[in-house]
Amino acid sequence: MNVPLPVFVAAPLVAAFVLPAFGARLKSAGTFLANVVVLALLGLSVLLLGQTQVYEVGGWSVPLGINLVLDGFSALMLVAVAVVSTAAMLFSIRYMEQYTAKTKYLSLFLLMVAGMNGVVLSGDVFNLYVFLEIASIASYALVGFGCDHEELEASFKYMVLGSIASVFILFGVALVYGNTGSLNMAYIARAIQEAGMNSGLALALSLFVAGFGLKAALVPFHAWLPDAHPSAPAPISAMLSGVLIKALGVYALSRLIFNVFGVSVPIAWVLIALGVLSMVIGVFLAVGQWDFKRLLAYHSISQMGYVVLGLGIGALILARDGNRMWASLAILGGLFHLANHAVFKSLLFLTSGSVEMATGTRQLKQMGGLVERMPLTRAASAVASASIAGVPPFNGFWSKLILVIAAVQARLFVIAAVTVLVSLVTLLSFLKVQRYVFLGELPDNLRGARESKGSMLLAMGFLAVLCLAMSLLVLLPGLRETVLQPAVDVLLAGVGYSVTLVKL
Repeated sequence: MNVPLPVFVAAPLVAAFVLPAFGARLKSAGTFLANVVVLALLGLSVLLLGQTQVYEVGGWSVPLGINLVLDGFSALMLVAVAVVSTAAMLFSIRYMEQYTAKTKYLSLFLLMVAGMNGVVLSGDVFNLYVFLEIASIASYALVGFGCDHEELEASFKYMVLGSIASVFILFGVALVYGNTGSLNMAYIARAIQEAGMNSGLALALSLFVAGFGLKAALVPFHAWLPDAHPSAPAPISAMLSGVLIKALGVYALSRLIFNVFGVSVPIAWVLIALGVLSMVIGVFLAVGQWDFKRLLAYHSISQMGYVVLGLGIGALILARDGNRMWASLAILGGLFHLANHAVFKSLLFLTSGSVEMATGTRQLKQMGGLVERMPLTRAASAVASASIAGVPPFNGFWSKLILVIAAVQARLFVIAAVTVLVSLVTLLSFLKVQRYVFLGELPDNLRGARESKGSMLLAMGFLAVLCLAMSLLVLLPGLRETVLQPAVDVLLAGVGYSVTLVKL
């Protein structure tokens, strides 16, 4: 089925501008419309798996016109964004009733979805920047949506650091244009292939690493995330951690490094260093947390380290002209963990929102025994905890196993050992969550806590099933070849890929 690519940007964008007209009296109709839009995007994105398309906006050919590009990598990201958006929107139906101005919330939500879809489909660096800003500005407003002191402070801090990241990226775009005379990724890649890297392009690449590293909250660019993610409403925390930091950070950075600038040994080691630092520092900062959502936020930093580590190992093997099979395995591990993290971390934030809504607190030491009152939320939380800790047979186990094997094959034995160690510390951290939130004695003040209902349970159940079902993506060759391998092949193809796709 041929789906026009602009639909993924236009549909949520149009709905976002229509929704404020519904007002408070028609908020049920607005909620229904928003859910229909994200559900339709989920169905369309699944239909596009395995397809390749280049859409020239307005019929204008590049380099004069703008193109949207669909390939295995962008298709995987579109599905990830759609899956998490659908679950978060379902959860919002009941959860956001405790907030005012729900239609404005839905409008900002869809604006963020439009921006993320635009980032993953954009075929040129300037429009990638424009869509990145649309998604970022919507997310700044959503983090401060509750308007409490803590939320506004976190939103301001997030906006300041996000704006610094955007300036780095914009300067990088300007340097690329000045040195290659083009903004289209395929033309830039061809120019770099023909003339090679120069100091201006090297500076642009450094600015992209810093800018997108900030967006992805990689250590040492992570300072905004531990405040922003816990302060946002739970469905937005799920979106920020589940897909926003991936689409705006990791996706954009890996697309530029692999398909535009080309991999090299130094940039591969930069990715590996960022990955290892994020894994280790993120998990040890998480272990010491007693705020439920802040603990999850630090784990987001750690888990993004796994993703970047896999991409870095793949880049290192390619740059050294090593065995492409092991490079493919490393990239597969990174991208599979990216998809897995989108699901299990979103589920963890939704369960934390469910618990906070029932108890009125995020402090682990003030909870306990909630398995009596919230057995279904506890079951969903246990599934997500097992997934993030890498317990078999859940999805997180397989992606971590692939990463460890790839690190061993690249003869990075210390890094393989660190990967296993971080996974064990992650397991300890989530055993603490299960012990303090759901087990033990139920405090008297929490005896009135009630299980979530309706769409909130449906959203958590949907993601919990995916935590188990996604293991099949690597166990069944047919599924792997349809969903994951096309994305891996895009990055393996390197700088020649963009030129071939656009047929320059």
